[in-house]
Amino acid sequence: MTTIDYIVLAAYFLVMIAIGIYAMRRVSDQEDYFMGGRGFGKILQTFAAFGAGTGAHEPVQVGSTTWTSGLSGVWSALMWLFVTPVYWIAAVWYRRMRHLTLGDWFVERYESRSMGAAYTLFAIVFYMFYLSTMFSAVAAFAVPLMGVETGLFGLELKYTLIPAIAVVVILYGVLGGLSAAYWTDLIQGLFIILLSTLLIPFGLWALAEQFGTDGQTSMMDGFRIMHERVSGDYFSLFNGPSSGEFPIHYILSLSLLGMIGIVVQPHFIATGGGSAKTEEEARIGLVVGNFLKRLCTAGWALTALIALALLAGSPEIAANPDRVWGVAAREILGPLNLGLVGLMLACLLAAMMSSADTYMIVTSGLVVRNVYAAYINANADEKKYVLVGRLTGLIIIIGAAFFALLYGDVFGQFKMTLELPILFAAPFWLGMYWRRVNRTAVWGTIAFSFLFFFVLPVAVPLVAPGLHNSPGLAATTKTVTTTIVRPATESDVARREAWLEASQGIDDQAAGVKAKDLLGPEPPEAILGQPITLKKTTGGKSIFWRGGVKPVGRQESFLVEEQDDGETRVQTYRIDGKKVGAGSLNIDFLLYSALGVDLSGVSSTMLETLRLPTRLFAPFLVLFLLSYVTPRGRSDVLNRYFTKMNTPVLADHEADRQALERAYLAPVSACKRKLYPGSDWEFTRPTKFDVFGFLASCVVCALIILLLIWLANIGS
Repeated sequence: MTTIDYIVLAAYFLVMIAIGIYAMRRVSDQEDYFMGGRGFGKILQTFAAFGAGTGAHEPVQVGSTTWTSGLSGVWSALMWLFVTPVYWIAAVWYRRMRHLTLGDWFVERYESRSMGAAYTLFAIVFYMFYLSTMFSAVAAFAVPLMGVETGLFGLELKYTLIPAIAVVVILYGVLGGLSAAYWTDLIQGLFIILLSTLLIPFGLWALAEQFGTDGQTSMMDGFRIMHERVSGDYFSLFNGPSSGEFPIHYILSLSLLGMIGIVVQPHFIATGGGSAKTEEEARIGLVVGNFLKRLCTAGWALTALIALALLAGSPEIAANPDRVWGVAAREILGPLNLGLVGLMLACLLAAMMSSADTYMIVTSGLVVRNVYAAYINANADEKKYVLVGRLTGLIIIIGAAFFALLYGDVFGQFKMTLELPILFAAPFWLGMYWRRVNRTAVWGTIAFSFLFFFVLPVAVPLVAPGLHNSPGLAATTKTVTTTIVRPATESDVARREAWLEASQGIDDQAAGVKAKDLLGPEPPEAILGQPITLKKTTGGKSIFWRGGVKPVGRQESFLVEEQDDGETRVQTYRIDGKKVGAGSLNIDFLLYSALGVDLSGVSSTMLETLRLPTRLFAPFLVLFLLSYVTPRGRSDVLNRYFTKMNTPVLADHEADRQALERAYLAPVSACKRKLYPGSDWEFTRPTKFDVFGFLASCVVCALIILLLIWLANIGS
C-alpha cells in the first residue's frame, strides 16, 4: 500500500468516528440507544439489513471456496438465498413484538425472567464467535494487501490490525448506539457494493492486457480469456472440480438449518424490523437488504473466477486460499496507484464494521434489559442503562477480537456458529404459533439440545476414554479416487508452478511437516494443450469422530468397485487396519448405527447433511412431547400475547399504544383471521400482500440463480 492508500483508509476511519460522536448527542434513553427511536424508513432499514447481514468473512470465504471448488463455492455464502422469502413473513413478527430485545420476547411469551438471561448468555457466546470470523477474514485479506507480515513489536500483523479495528468499532458504535450504526451502515453499504464490483472490470481488463493479443483489450475479451485459462468444470454452479463439495443436498441442508436458526439470532429484533416505523418498512427493508447481499455474492464469485484465471500462479494463494481477495486487490489495483487498494481495504472493513456495530449494540441491549435491569438494578435511570449498554458493547468487541486471535479458519468458525441457534430455535418457532408450548417444556428442550449437541459429544469420550480405541467407532467412509483426463489449461500449468514454488523449504522430516499437509496435494504435471490426468481422492472420513481417526500400524487397501466411461474412472476402496478416534463424538450418528444404517458408502458432504435431521427435528419433537405432559401457561398472558401479535403496528407511537390497549379489551376481534378458530394453533389467513411479497421473493431467488449462470457463461 502507498501513502495515498493509507490516507483513504484514515479518512474512512475518521468519518465513522465522527458519525458516532454526532449520534451520541441524540441519545437520551434506551429506546434511542438500542432501537433508534423506532423511526427508520425503508432506505435505512434496507441498508441496516444489508450491512448487518454482510460480514467481512463472506467475500473472503467465497473467494477461498470458489478458488478451490469453482463457481459452486459460491454456496458457502449463497445458501441463505432460499431463506430470504421467509423474511417477508418474519419481519412482521419483530415489529409487532414491540420489544427492545429478543430476550424480552422470551420473558413475555414464557413468563420467565431467567429465560431472558439464558438467551443473553447465548447471544454473548454466539456473537463473540461470529464476529471473530470477520476479524479473522479481515486479517487474511489485509496481509497481502498491505504487503507486510508483521506489525508492532515484530508480531504477526493480525495482532496489530484486529485490535485497531476493534477500537474504531468501539468508538463509533459504543458512543452513538443504533442510530450511529444505521447511518454508518448506509455509508458502509455503498462501500460493500463497491467492494463487490470494483475488481470485476479492472480484473477483466488486466486479463485482456496480460494474455490477449493486439487489439484484444475489452472486458468481453477478458471474459473469453478467463474461459480459455480456466477449465470448464470451474464454471458449474452445482458440480465443480471438487467432485461435489457443495452438492444440492448439502446446500439444502445448510439452507434449512440457516432458516430455522437465523430467526433467533439476536440482531434480527432490530434489523429484522423491530426498529422500523411500520411493518411495511420492516418487510421491505429486510427483504430488499438481503437481496442486495445476494447480488453482491454473485459479484464475489465472479471476482474469484477472474482471480483464478489471472493469479493461478500465485504462491501466496497456493499457501492460503483465504488470501485470494487480498492478493487480487493488490495485483490488479496496486499498479494504478490511485488509492484503490486503500479503498478496497476500507470496503472490507465496512463489511465487518457494519455487522459488528449492530451485533454489539443488540447484545449490550440484552445485558441491560435481561440481566442488569432484571437482576441487579431495576430502578436505574435511563442514563445509567445506556452507560451499562456502552460498557457491555466494549466487552463484546474485545471478546470477539480475542477469539479471532486464537482461531483463523474462517469457514470452520462460520459453520460452528451456524449450529448454536438450535438451542432456542424450536421454542421460538412453536412459541410463535402454538399456545400449548410452555415454560417447563422450553427449559427441557433447551437442556436436551445443550446436552445432546454440545456437552455429551465432548464429555462422553472424556468419561470413557477407551471409546477412542473401539474398532466399531473407528469406521470411516469408503475412499473414492476419481481420475479425469482432459486437455491442460493455462491455469493448470500456473497452479502447478505456484505449488512447487510455495512448497520449497516446507518439507521437514524431523518435524513431520509435509508440503501437501499445508498446501494440499501436489498438482499433476501439466503442459498446455496436452492431456492432463487429474486425480481426486475423497472419502476416508471418520463417521463417529469429529477430530477424525488416526491409523495405527499397517493399513490395507481393497478395491471394492470400479466404474470407467472412457473419460472418467471412479474407484472405490475399503481400507482396513487399526485406527484411533480423536476429538468429540458424533452422538447422533450412533443413532443411525443402532438403526442399522450403513454410512460407510456416503460422501463427506452427505455425512454433514445427515447431521441435519437430528438438529432440525429432535428439538421440535422433544418440545412437542414435553408441551403435552406439562402444564400450559396462564391463559390471560397467552391471550394478551397473541392479541398483540395479531394487532398491526401504527407509525405513530401513541396511536399504536392506544390501538393495542383497545385490542387487549376485546381480544376476540384481533383473532378473526385465525385459520383454526377455537384451537391452540395461531395460524392466520395470509393477506394478499403476504402472498404477493412471498411469491415475488421466490421469483427473485430464481432470477439470481439465472444471473449467476449467465455471468459464468459470458465468453464461453
